[in-house]
Amino acid sequence: MVNTETVREIALSLPGTVEHDHFGMPSFRVNNKIFSTLWIKENKVMVKLSPIDQSVFVAFDNSIFYPVPNKWGLQGATFVELAKVRHDMLKDALATAWQTILDNRKRKTH
Repeated sequence: MVNTETVREIALSLPGTVEHDHFGMPSFRVNNKIFSTLWIKENKVMVKLSPIDQSVFVAFDNSIFYPVPNKWGLQGATFVELAKVRHDMLKDALATAWQTILDNRKRKTH
């Protein structure tokens, strides 16, 4: 189990990450693009993954990792239950989301 401050610490440790408000929720961005939002009241975090990465995390344990239930979920937006996730898995999910944003940015500029 991890808490919301741990999420913040991990996210902000990723190079170039800044925190901004996003409709009343903390969001974590790199290159001005959101890779994660913290849902404090719900005790979960959303990470933006590729659909392939999402399927890997969900296959590990779909009670911890599961698609956001809307069109964003179909595009890789994934909820992570903080009460259930191990620290190392959360760190991996956040780093993967961060890298996904960087990779998407590189594809668009080439």
